[in-house]
Amino acid sequence: EWAAWSGWSVCSRSCGSGASVRTRTCITRNPAGGPCSGDPRQYRICNTKECPPSSEDFREMQCAAFNDRPLVAGNSFQWTTFHGGLCCSKPCELSCLALGHNFYYNFGRVLDGTACNTEPGAVCVNGRCLKPGCDSILGSEQREDACMVCGGLNTTCLHHRSVYQSSRQEAGFWGRTALMSGADQVPVRFSNKQNVTLQNGRSQFVINGNWKINIPGEYSVAGTKLLYRRSADTWESFEVPGPTQEDLHLMVLATDRNPGIEYEYWLPPGKYALHHGRSPLRGLLPSPPDPTGALEAATPIPPPQPPPAAHPAPSGAGGHCGKCRRVKGRRERQRQYCQKDFVFRGRVLGKLYRGEETRYDVQILHTYRNGFRLEHREFLWVPNVCDCPRLQEGRQYVLMVRRHINHERTLNRILLEEDGYAAPYRPREDALLRPLHRLCSN
Repeated sequence: EWAAWSGWSVCSRSCGSGASVRTRTCITRNPAGGPCSGDPRQYRICNTKECPPSSEDFREMQCAAFNDRPLVAGNSFQWTTFHGGLCCSKPCELSCLALGHNFYYNFGRVLDGTACNTEPGAVCVNGRCLKPGCDSILGSEQREDACMVCGGLNTTCLHHRSVYQSSRQEAGFWGRTALMSGADQVPVRFSNKQNVTLQNGRSQFVINGNWKINIPGEYSVAGTKLLYRRSADTWESFEVPGPTQEDLHLMVLATDRNPGIEYEYWLPPGKYALHHGRSPLRGLLPSPPDPTGALEAATPIPPPQPPPAAHPAPSGAGGHCGKCRRVKGRRERQRQYCQKDFVFRGRVLGKLYRGEETRYDVQILHTYRNGFRLEHREFLWVPNVCDCPRLQEGRQYVLMVRRHINHERTLNRILLEEDGYAAPYRPREDALLRPLHRLCSN
């Protein structure tokens, strides 16, 4: 077993991202048990603030430390950083060029905390190039999720995604939408045939306004950074990691028909309920465009009323439940695989009876075929309260379902019909499904 970690060592640098180390000791209780599993050392990034502009480059400083020292055949030289040779294949080796001469010398490993120069944010530690995770541990696999939670699973915020396609034909200035304050991970992608401008909450242009087009790059917007990208002739995009400190307003100056503007963002649950209703999982569709061409109502809608209480329904609710139809067999599996909008493997997390329907909370584990985007958790609706098909909580199933949009376009959800394919997941079922996508094209 491992003893407790020691304290962290002093940072190897006072600025510009250094490294500190802590160690632990393997306590051998039984010699036959072998060594402890894991690493006896752990490194973390420290002192990440930038060095003053007048500071000497860290590699340059390490090369200069060998100035005037007898080295090659008793001769001494002045040294500077060499950017060829081993710098790319071995980024944690200190290669220095002799000033006034045409040779370089490898002095071994660089000091801990030296930038690798091969990957942004990575530093050399003990001869290895390591990138810190969001927990500041070098070499860690921990990453921030869309909710800006280190190591999170996107469970503390809710996702909103939409595509705006106006019915207006003429070019001109006609669109506007609000990206709400507090949003995380905001990507917006659009065609170069539109000029999309961005305003802050005070109606000040921050990107592409006042008759000028900004160059691609990083901009400070709404208390965070915005990355503006633009290809030569096809698309442009904004990406905002967030969280935003104020509303951002997208405005469209179209020079052609609108082929569609994709936008999405993540919001804390309280703000999501305020602007979009209670559930992001196959809930309400955006309303059809109004005559003014507004992308989406910028005025927050009032919080929705609590939904009607959902109570377990007795078996045979309504008196019309009979024996469930069993859907199985090679022919039915192939037919529904090719015809349905979604084919996926999911785990049933919960079940609620809502009126004459049953709603399942499903974790999506693997998709075989999907015509539309799926989140990692979705609501799955069945148009009865008879448990047909019968899905048990905690179990995994292969499900073939369709997308259901009603005539008024107020519902957009995933529907498992009574004769839909729902088979308990087994490795054999997986093997039977994988070759089916080739048959669908025929």
